Amino acid sequence: MYSLAIHFYAFIIALISPFHKKARMMRLGQWKTNSILREKIDRNAKYIWFHASSLGEFEQGRPMMEKIKAEHPEYKILLTFFSPSGYEVRKNYNGADVICYLPFDTPYRVNKFLNLANPAIAVFIKYEFWGNYLHELKRRNIPVYIISSIFRPDQLFFQWYGFLYRKMLYCFTHLFVQDERSAALLKEFGITNVTVTGDTRFDRVLDVRKQARDLSQVEHFVYDKNGKRSLTLVAGSSWPQDEEILIPYFNEHPEMKLIIAPHEIHREHLMYIESLLKRPSVRLSEAIHDESLLEGKDCLIVDSFGLLSSIYRYGAIAYIGGGFGAGIHNTLEAAVYGIPVIFGPKYQKFKEARDLIKVGGGFSISSKQAFCDKMDELLTYHEVLDASGNAAGHFVSDNAGATEQVLKKLGL
Repeated sequence: MYSLAIHFYAFIIALISPFHKKARMMRLGQWKTNSILREKIDRNAKYIWFHASSLGEFEQGRPMMEKIKAEHPEYKILLTFFSPSGYEVRKNYNGADVICYLPFDTPYRVNKFLNLANPAIAVFIKYEFWGNYLHELKRRNIPVYIISSIFRPDQLFFQWYGFLYRKMLYCFTHLFVQDERSAALLKEFGITNVTVTGDTRFDRVLDVRKQARDLSQVEHFVYDKNGKRSLTLVAGSSWPQDEEILIPYFNEHPEMKLIIAPHEIHREHLMYIESLLKRPSVRLSEAIHDESLLEGKDCLIVDSFGLLSSIYRYGAIAYIGGGFGAGIHNTLEAAVYGIPVIFGPKYQKFKEARDLIKVGGGFSISSKQAFCDKMDELLTYHEVLDASGNAAGHFVSDNAGATEQVLKKLGL
């Protein structure tokens, strides 16, 4: 039944691919996988295979890949993606030796892939459960692990009708989970080869902080001629629902500045943001060509990708978008700089956000008024601002170390 469902999914992707860009990219990418493996796999080398569904999972596996690359030259790295949004962004990532799409989880494709890749170790990241791959890896006695995983009672594995899916979990050599609740849930079903290591993303954001870029235009915007730093709110990955809440507050509070990095930077969205602003603003792309345009501006609109994780360091407070839509974006990228983090109400599925609230470094707001109240508190009481920022920073540093624990367990 499972394989039949996968075959049907593959058929649907093929059917819609002429009309759907992502489906077309996925199909073409998978079609190239075997030739990539034939051409690039070194038959005399030992490979550790990492599989990430998309970009978020890749970031969780990245600290482990880079540590292996640096400290264990006896291994090479094979990295696969299922989603085009991961592969197309990271297909030239120099931390892996071979990068390709993962073929659909059908028995024929699975055997073909494993015959060509011949991994010594397989590592799946967070939510990646592919039954045929897992069963075949186990049959071939290839150690297979899952890292940074979280399990919840409502998942299919733990339902009365989920026995066939639950069998996938018994294929893992070891499971590295983020919390004790996941370990306890697995134990109820007889799965005890489990270690609670936390989330490797804490290690990743600490690495990112060390490598943060100096951005002269942003520095010019935040600091005045006397070197005094303005109190700046950095709004990252914002959506219109977020902007309708935070921009009116900014308009009414001349004592603060705003850096806004919207999730989508197409022309219409940028113009929409500018229509909401009642104070002087400039786009970063314009300031890069003429830094004098920053003079007298109170809002900097970041209209390019790849800079946000470095820009948070210039803020006194961070707002993370997405909480009034499908769910919040990355809170740890901001928290690592020791600043309080505000986000919308849809955060429950994100353990790090729940824990950030518990330690006092994060705040969820459910309305415009709630945002105004929290901002008023942080701007008025600097001891609250400092304490919440320190709590956020300590939360990240205190939870680091998952990568080292996993590698030690793997004997690396």
